[in-house]
Amino acid sequence: MLELKNISFGVDADEGHKEIIRDVSMVIPDDKLIVITGPNGGGKSTLARLIAGIEKPDEGRILFDGEDITDMTITDRARKGIGFAFQQPVRFKGIEVFDLIRLATGRKISAADACKYLSSVGLCARDYINREVNSSLSGGELKRIEIATILAKAPKLSVFDEPEAGIDLWSFKNLIEVFEGMRRDIKGSSILIISHQERILEIADEIMVIKEGRLAEGGSRDEILPGLMDTPSAVRECSMVSGNVK
Repeated sequence: MLELKNISFGVDADEGHKEIIRDVSMVIPDDKLIVITGPNGGGKSTLARLIAGIEKPDEGRILFDGEDITDMTITDRARKGIGFAFQQPVRFKGIEVFDLIRLATGRKISAADACKYLSSVGLCARDYINREVNSSLSGGELKRIEIATILAKAPKLSVFDEPEAGIDLWSFKNLIEVFEGMRRDIKGSSILIISHQERILEIADEIMVIKEGRLAEGGSRDEILPGLMDTPSAVRECSMVSGNVK
């Protein structure tokens, strides 16, 4: 279980200190799929980066399974069982896809084992297993490979920042199946997704709405989603996706 207690975060700008996250508290329980949504620029991705350890809060504490991880690095948090998938995946020149998946598992695996993870995200394994993770891969391909590494690692908490960005319609449908499979098969784990996409909101157990850096509302999907869809501006936000997904 992940707990955020009174988290605040800001950056220094030309006009002075700009607060991005304002006194946010929330709980991400085990065995749940949680979606954080809200208007663009509201602080959702910043919150994900704070959870992953990429940024450090100015105030408040972050607890993971009761342990204070506020000052831990992203590497230490990964060792504790927190996996993070970037909105724009990182390229690794000189590293092949097979190596990346093997590193994610933390153990020796066969090429056949690695291919299973690639197949699960809709990639033809034989075409990708020996590819270098560099600029020859499209953003959508990198996104799916990154998700395959999360599957291989099977972390206790998986954080996905707008996973639908840059992928096509077929891949998006496959992505929904991947999330549903993770929730079903990885017992004791939780999934946190940052997304506007209505189809992802529909598979959530709980939805948290972040507006202007604050937690505006949160609750079960059945409690929150109807209100989002009843608001015209929210409908536009929730229906909006990146790339070729329609």
